[in-house]
Amino acid sequence: MTETGRLLGSGKEAEVFEYGALALKLYRPTARKASSFREAANLSILERLTLPTPKVHAVGEFDGRWGVLMDRVPSSCFADQFVSMAGKAQLEEMVQLHRSIHEKPGDGLPSLMARLSARIRRAEGLDAASRKRLLLELDTLPDGDRVCHGDFHPWNIHGSGQGFMIVDWLDACCGNPLADVCRTYVLLHHAMPDRAMDYVDAYASLTGSEVSGILAWLPRLPPPG
Repeated sequence: MTETGRLLGSGKEAEVFEYGALALKLYRPTARKASSFREAANLSILERLTLPTPKVHAVGEFDGRWGVLMDRVPSSCFADQFVSMAGKAQLEEMVQLHRSIHEKPGDGLPSLMARLSARIRRAEGLDAASRKRLLLELDTLPDGDRVCHGDFHPWNIHGSGQGFMIVDWLDACCGNPLADVCRTYVLLHHAMPDRAMDYVDAYASLTGSEVSGILAWLPRLPPPG
């Protein structure tokens, strides 16, 4: 049996370790067992779409924690360039990569609209009137049938150029790409406020989308974290 190697990365929900020539993503002990199976299922669906994602090799329990064994991605993180260079080229690269995701059909992935509706229904601190209003407003937004990452930001992109790999597909779903771009806006605004609106503008320019159509999703999306 292969031994778990050095830590490659760490996030709120999981840690990633060397595992021979592969990578082992171990969810935190408090995480639900279903999380590892959900991400593995999402990656299996995305694999047939030829998106730049790691291939899943196994799902199981490792030293008391549930995890996913997958291809190891390049060690270089796109965020290092995105933050240090703060240039237009990196912004456009990220937008191009995001658009390539949205070009793929999301058949088989969970519904984004159903997920957002469920989050509004169980959100704490909402009174009944606010909850009803948000649900009604959500119903007015256009649904979609494209792959949406759900957590697309520079730290989930590894490699460069033709060697990009995108990780952390736990929240992948089928829906409207503009909602996915708005989610990236929320994440960037939390980490790098000065780049968030630039990203929305760049995506809108590349795809012919309306900025207002992207930001219309803002009240319906969960906060980062």
